[in-house]
Amino acid sequence: MKTLGHWLVSPWRRSAVAVLAGALPVLAFPAPSLWWWAWATLVPWLLLARGAPTGRRAAYDGWCAGFGFMLAMHHWLLPSLHVFTFVIAALLGALWAPWGWLVRRLLGGAPSGGRVAAALLVLPSAWLAVELVRSWQGLGGPWGMIGASQWQVSPALRLASVGGVWLLSFLVVAVNVAVAVLVAVRRARVPAVAGLVATAAATSAAWVWAPRPDTGERVAVAVVQPGVVAGRESADRRFDREEQLTRGLADRGADLIVWGESSVGFDLDDRPDLARRLAALSRETGADILVNVDARRSDKPGIYKSSVLVGPDGPTGDRYDKMRLVPFGEYVPARSLLGWATSVGKAAGEDRRRGSEQVVMDVGKGLRIGPMVCFESAFPDMSRHLAADGAEVLLAQSSTSTFQDTWAPEQHASLAALRAAETGRPMVHATLTGVSAVYDATGARIGPWLGTDASTARVYDVPLAHGTTLYVRFGDWTVHAALLILAAWAATDGVRTLRLRRSDPAPRVPPARTAHGSPARPGH
Repeated sequence: MKTLGHWLVSPWRRSAVAVLAGALPVLAFPAPSLWWWAWATLVPWLLLARGAPTGRRAAYDGWCAGFGFMLAMHHWLLPSLHVFTFVIAALLGALWAPWGWLVRRLLGGAPSGGRVAAALLVLPSAWLAVELVRSWQGLGGPWGMIGASQWQVSPALRLASVGGVWLLSFLVVAVNVAVAVLVAVRRARVPAVAGLVATAAATSAAWVWAPRPDTGERVAVAVVQPGVVAGRESADRRFDREEQLTRGLADRGADLIVWGESSVGFDLDDRPDLARRLAALSRETGADILVNVDARRSDKPGIYKSSVLVGPDGPTGDRYDKMRLVPFGEYVPARSLLGWATSVGKAAGEDRRRGSEQVVMDVGKGLRIGPMVCFESAFPDMSRHLAADGAEVLLAQSSTSTFQDTWAPEQHASLAALRAAETGRPMVHATLTGVSAVYDATGARIGPWLGTDASTARVYDVPLAHGTTLYVRFGDWTVHAALLILAAWAATDGVRTLRLRRSDPAPRVPPARTAHGSPARPGH
């Protein structure tokens, strides 16, 4: 340890190690077999910040590690944003600078049992505060929250129904803090073990007492994935391919057919021929079709991405306009300042327009669906509101064809498992080019994924669920509790610091003496 500490004296070496430590947690996301990695992968980051020589250096270590985390999490953006990816990672990584300082404040030196007990609550709460800030859509949204690494773990999905992905993030960080204490602080191992036991007890209680969704009737939902369609007039050719695949669903008993994001490249009012072809498909298959129109509107200025429901008589009038747009992909924030990003990457040349409200649609066979478009499936509040408004099936229409050869399609599809578990509602993730996936109300996968090499249509037998999860009922209570914990700690620590300053004895002032060491005489 002394040799390692001597090696880390170099600021550049220490910064490089911090970046690598921040990138380590990302390994828990792409590989389903590495879900366990998240429960200990923050330990190097914690130990580095804990051993920083000063609070300022701990904050800088937190920034460097945050940069590594965000860069590794979004490395697949490099072909599109190029150097701007590093700028975004550096800006968002700064959110972890206060967290690094806080780690040293609570765990630095030889912390007492009380400080360790406080760290088990305060540090996970501070991490949630960071995730809350970066979850704002203007900063990229809640993509890559540490709790989302547990999307394939059944007990974790059960906990998501209690407190959402926020609760999973809190528990993952709390366990990492306890492990770091067990590794580095021998005198405080008892409170660390007590924290682990308390976490296990709370997890078990939530597992036992959380309400489970009641499943009843089933619906058949078909996903149409045309695959990559390139070249000139790709919008027309894609529509032809989707039409062909949909026609093959005739006599398959589908109750609803879902196309992916940007599956229709023309406004249906401007192209009544396409609307007629869709209506004919609906009559032929006996199912309503949910398409996604990415086009300039004829009734409003600007380009919208809209989920449009089409029945046997044409568009039913149910339409949802995407509300949360992808920064740089669908609009450029502060375009007057950052518009140069369009010259160095594939940033949006023209900003899309936003919708104003979420919509629950009634499908012809009595089914109520809640559509979202692509990026929006990353936001737990959107699916929660749709479930609260009566949606029986959640839908996300997506397209990640730009990142076809990266892990982004798989990671995006995994988010649907969390949204399903949080809301107690099945969710369909339908894409143009893969990965498409369907999950039941517990977050368990239904049928196979449609991979990025598939051009096909598949019908999924989806069990509906009833009842309300605790997360839908009480919302982001985990976040509110974390903010209260931070406020209480800040107030307590501030009062303690003030008392210590007041109790310090006043410095002794030596008596005044002349240069010759004798008292000065009057008049001299």
